[in-house]
Amino acid sequence: MRKSFLFLAFIISTILVVFTVQASDKETLSGWLADFSRTKGVKPVTNDSYQEECGSCHFAFPPGLLPAASWEKLLEPAALEDHFEENAELDAEILDPLREYVLQNSADKSFYKRSRKIEYATRGKVAPLRITEVSYIRRKHHEIPKDMISGNKDVVSLSNCSACHTDAEQGRFDDDLVNIPNYGPWDD
Repeated sequence: MRKSFLFLAFIISTILVVFTVQASDKETLSGWLADFSRTKGVKPVTNDSYQEECGSCHFAFPPGLLPAASWEKLLEPAALEDHFEENAELDAEILDPLREYVLQNSADKSFYKRSRKIEYATRGKVAPLRITEVSYIRRKHHEIPKDMISGNKDVVSLSNCSACHTDAEQGRFDDDLVNIPNYGPWDD
């Protein structure tokens, strides 16, 4: 009995030591707890520079919507020169921290459930350049008629996430939060 108690005490104290070392500052602790809870959506954008630089032209896609290999491709200088037919070049002092942010928060580095599903859907495949190329994303949208998306002047494309996903900026892409402009709530 005493050996069992000592073994249990050892395990608990080891876990506490590891937790304390890994969570030595408040930001790490809150991030670790959020990741540990396996939040349903994806981690929302938390980097002001990323929000400003990317969000000034389009919805600032949470990094957890693509794997790191995709972000690496997208943030290459040549790719930014022709970023989906737009010039999105950035100086190194801006680009380097943005690259670090998206790579640390990419789908394959996240514990968020939807990001894990995206990571699984892209594992072992050529890294997609568009979120709409991810098989998981396409599957989640396959029942929506094209006229509600591409034929809808307020949506136009699946890449316009925030048009229909009312809580996209908070990283929530739940079916029950979809409200398609000019059509109303989506009932699949």
